[in-house]
Amino acid sequence: MIFNRNTIVLGILLLPSALAHAQDPLALCAVPPISFDSQTLSSEGEVVVRANRAEIIENQTAIFEGNVDIVSDKAIITATKAIIEDNGKSVFAEGDVTYQNEQLRVESASVNLESETQQLNLISTRYQLTGFVGHGSADQIAVDANSGLSLQDVTFTTCPLGGEDWQIRASEISIERDSILGEAKNTRFYIGGVPVFYLPYFAFPVSDQRQTGLLFPNLTSSSATGVDIEQPFYWNIAPNYDMTISPRYMTQRGLQLKTEFRYLMNNAIGNIDLEYLPSDRDINSEDNDRYFYRFFHQGQFAENWQLNIDFNGLSDDNYIVDLGSDFYNRADTHLYRTLGVSYYTQNLDFTAQLRDFAVIGDHPDTYRALPETKLEYRSSLNEYMDLRVNSELAYFENSLESQPEALRFHLAPTLSIPYQRQWGELLAEASVLNTYYKQENIENTALSEEVTRTLGQVRLYGNVIFERQQQWQGQTSTITLEPRFQYLYTSFEDQSDIGLYDTTLLLNDVEGLFRGQEFTGLDRISDNNQFTLGITSRVLNSANREQLVVSVGQIFYFADNKVAAAAKDQDSSAIAAELDWRVNQRWLVHTDVQVSSDSDKVDRSSLSLEYRRDEESLVQLSHRYVRNLSGEQIDQIGLSASWPITDKWHWVGRYYRDLNLNRSIESYFGLQYESCCWAVRFVAQRHLSNRIDGGGMQSINEFDSGIALQFIFKGIGSTKNNRDMLEDGMFGYRQPYVLN
Repeated sequence: MIFNRNTIVLGILLLPSALAHAQDPLALCAVPPISFDSQTLSSEGEVVVRANRAEIIENQTAIFEGNVDIVSDKAIITATKAIIEDNGKSVFAEGDVTYQNEQLRVESASVNLESETQQLNLISTRYQLTGFVGHGSADQIAVDANSGLSLQDVTFTTCPLGGEDWQIRASEISIERDSILGEAKNTRFYIGGVPVFYLPYFAFPVSDQRQTGLLFPNLTSSSATGVDIEQPFYWNIAPNYDMTISPRYMTQRGLQLKTEFRYLMNNAIGNIDLEYLPSDRDINSEDNDRYFYRFFHQGQFAENWQLNIDFNGLSDDNYIVDLGSDFYNRADTHLYRTLGVSYYTQNLDFTAQLRDFAVIGDHPDTYRALPETKLEYRSSLNEYMDLRVNSELAYFENSLESQPEALRFHLAPTLSIPYQRQWGELLAEASVLNTYYKQENIENTALSEEVTRTLGQVRLYGNVIFERQQQWQGQTSTITLEPRFQYLYTSFEDQSDIGLYDTTLLLNDVEGLFRGQEFTGLDRISDNNQFTLGITSRVLNSANREQLVVSVGQIFYFADNKVAAAAKDQDSSAIAAELDWRVNQRWLVHTDVQVSSDSDKVDRSSLSLEYRRDEESLVQLSHRYVRNLSGEQIDQIGLSASWPITDKWHWVGRYYRDLNLNRSIESYFGLQYESCCWAVRFVAQRHLSNRIDGGGMQSINEFDSGIALQFIFKGIGSTKNNRDMLEDGMFGYRQPYVLN
């Protein structure tokens, strides 16, 4: 039977519905979350009633009994008995009443709906959120279109029915109409049936809009800070900017204040971070105030124009080591300070920036580029030939008065003939590299005041792709063979009278062999007369997914380098090789190696062997080796594991050891118990502190250790999972392979 209606029949809101956006349903719950199919609702403006028996008094009353279903375009009511009056404007139902809409399901002793006044009352209710495990009870739920929502003697938990390990109880919860905040009175927090916390009043968000209020606190402990408690406070200042204020108390150091201000404009984003710790108790000196600041901005200020700012600073070299950072880690040696504008079109790219650094520790002071401008122009001259012009203008200065400074202008036009097909490509290029230097403060050096360097460069590159169908591990796969070559010639000029301003040697891998340059920057451009040969082979399954990728390459020199910084007398470079292999669905291997052509010794290598049963279960063994890195040998091995013990217990472990020094670098252990509705996590770790002494040298003998205990009440707080523990710490888990 269908009733036509002229007014809105029903609608309901409830406090926990705002929490339904916090996280997905939990597989561990004994009672799965309910679902709701909106297609079961009626058409707009209609109420459909079904029952075993019906008694109708025309234009007055309709009484329905036995398996009553009342379906509107907003909700569904089921009951044993229902009375509908005034052509659907008044509905009363009793006897095993169930009310369900897209947000929740309510079981009630009775429901009374007045459509004309838009009032709804449910007595003795139990509710459960749709698509979420949150549920609870209320003696009475009242909804009024004018005054809003009221719940009397209400409870809420995300634990399964009958297993309420934690629960929130309140004498009253109310949500006014069009309000983004709800109010709770006489709220008690229970754990295991025992009240542990009481609030006479608090407000909470009932929409997806960001709200001012306390965030969950962080509690840790370490030998560097002692007991560490941080309580963030979120301030929703306006729709397009906000602030987080986080007082942090450390028993060994004192009270620190951390602030983060964020803003969002039509064409820009940015944030300002400031951290300040007055009078650090762990430092025995008069200058014991410690601070960190950061200003980041990125945005478009005109058509094709973009402004970028990244400006950082700190009080001392050990700030990050002692107090941590959300933006840098203890291994960083420089903090960026850049201000730049960019302009991009289809044919032209232009950037201009001021590039500075804050240096951490006793490192050679870095040159600042104040300013540095780059311009690249691209154009097709005809069907076969392209033109590219790269140019740069930069001024380099140093805070050390004894260091030279320089103005550098670089112009490099390139003509290229590209030929590309599905089976491969061929590229011929010819370039003129012209660089002008005007150098200052060069007394007592071998540098020249003015230098003009003009080099010619010719490059011929090609690659071919062969492929065939073949059986691989019992399946039909595509196997490719991709040889490639490059001939590179660069003329020579003596560059010993040019200073080193932004130039260091680059480390090569297989791709780096085809780079054509051995240095960063432009202060040294090596002379070349060389031929590079490489080959790559891939195995792709029927879904075009890589199962195996193997690459190997080497440079063959036709003449010795004359540029002093790149000088070499061997006939060939180190052999570089890489392998990525998905052995099966669970085993993966990645390795790369460089073997010297002179000594046949390994110069650099890395290996990662990983067993992955699923997203939560993996074991990874890794090793890295560098024969000579700034005068030191790197030889380290690591083991990382993440594995569930049971469906509720999970552990994560990581151990890195320096084989050269025969000692551990980092030890990390995490254990988590996770039930349907709460979790507790214990973490213990020990790692090198990397502190910097008074002379600016980094210590390699001091260790920092700490423990942390964290409670997580699901549905009202953190959504952290086991992967957070896996990626935490000094080295953190990294997926080693690059298969597509």
